[in-house]
Amino acid sequence: MLIDFFYTLRAAGLPVSVKELLTLLEALKLGLIGPHSLAVKDASAPPLAGGADTGQDAEQGALSMEDFYFLARMTLIKDERHFDKFDRAFQAYFKGLELLTDSPKDMPLQWLKDAIDRLLSPEDKARAKMLDWDELMKTLEKRLKEQQERHDGGSKWIGTGGTSPFGHSGFNPQGIRIGGQSGQRRALKVWEQRAYQDYDDGQALGTRNIKMAVRRLRRFAREGQALELDLDDTIHSTAANAGFLDIKMVPEKHNHVKVLLLMDVGGSMDDHVQRVSELFSAVSAELKHLEFYYFHNCVYDYLWKNNHRRFAEKHPTWDVIRKYNKDYKLIFVGDATMSPYEIVQPGGSVEYNNEEAGAVWLTRLTQAFPKSVWINPEPQGVWGYRQSIDLVSQLMSKRMFALTLSGLEQAMRELNR
Repeated sequence: MLIDFFYTLRAAGLPVSVKELLTLLEALKLGLIGPHSLAVKDASAPPLAGGADTGQDAEQGALSMEDFYFLARMTLIKDERHFDKFDRAFQAYFKGLELLTDSPKDMPLQWLKDAIDRLLSPEDKARAKMLDWDELMKTLEKRLKEQQERHDGGSKWIGTGGTSPFGHSGFNPQGIRIGGQSGQRRALKVWEQRAYQDYDDGQALGTRNIKMAVRRLRRFAREGQALELDLDDTIHSTAANAGFLDIKMVPEKHNHVKVLLLMDVGGSMDDHVQRVSELFSAVSAELKHLEFYYFHNCVYDYLWKNNHRRFAEKHPTWDVIRKYNKDYKLIFVGDATMSPYEIVQPGGSVEYNNEEAGAVWLTRLTQAFPKSVWINPEPQGVWGYRQSIDLVSQLMSKRMFALTLSGLEQAMRELNR
């Protein structure tokens, strides 16, 4: 079984070796995580959220799929950038394995099952009530105090399906998604801990055009020791020295341009992972002085560098502003597609209650780094129909460009002014 699993990981482009597979086998042989390697849990999805084992597994001494997942990832994957690829390969290989132990009889199965997607008529959707920000927050607080059981298909309570502004798997013009998967992408806030995918700076580009556009940023200067032959000066000095060779050396040329790259990740940006990875790969290859951070939807009081540890390793935005001087050129990459509240409202973030509005932080960043642009992967034809894109464009003083060859060339020219 593990041999096929090993080849699945290799087929997914993961740099796993036979030595690492042998390490995994040795760990299983030593019983580091359990005596039975075939009694596994349902692996329809990797246990990224840290679900707990059932007591029944512990009683039977069986190895849970969660235990095996973390052991395999620890022994086979040496770089955190590959965690997302590993998760997808793990799920693809083990999907469909059934739990070999019985489920606890007292488990409220109905509470754990997602409701089947409801077919709502246009009339049902038209009747869905849209609350403003303050009313939405007050109503949610009231529902949390009153609700005592699970609900499905209604328009009032926190549940699944239906047209309630609270819950998931239904429809509402704007509400608070609690759990579930993003569907309409209209939620003002989201209650869940999501794992985002890091952009891959090793992405093989299908075209060199992005690299050629990024090269417009290059600014060469000579620095360091004299290690490079200065041919013109050598010829001139040799001629002036009566033909005796007089070799002249100069320091090598290095690209002095410095770039601070802030990238939106997760949510609606999932549609643009491939193109943004290509851009990130090109920028990483072309620029020596590159610093990058992630944010979600809009920049607030902190950023992060690793999406798997984004809650544990936060970088305060103030620290980033103080750390890098005005020599850095600032590039935002994001679709700017969100609720306008996320930009203009304190507490508007979909993930937590930010004390200051996103617009405040965008203004601070553009003032700290005068050479700044926003690159948007959304088709430019839809920009005029999205209020949030217009708000961000105004905050960027209209320095928003499309993620196209023409857009990138315009952005690079703007940064070189």
